[in-house]
Amino acid sequence: MLNLISIVFTGLVVGVLARFFYPGDVDIGLLRTILLGVGGALLAGLFASWRTSSTFGDGVNRAGCLASVIGAMVLIFIGRHFL
Repeated sequence: MLNLISIVFTGLVVGVLARFFYPGDVDIGLLRTILLGVGGALLAGLFASWRTSSTFGDGVNRAGCLASVIGAMVLIFIGRHFL
């Protein structure tokens, strides 16, 4: 149960940061912001585990948090320009 709460909270923080740093206005609600953050974290984690020999979910570090925000910004870009 606490794992689910931490995933939602982390997704909210990452999604809000991605919306803040993305240029232009991003008109999405709170639930989509959380899903955006979780999706960005998953995208960054899967890319990192593909590029390195580490396993998915090794822990939290600054580079992983930055990569999660960048992953969420990529999802905003894809959603705005291709969907």
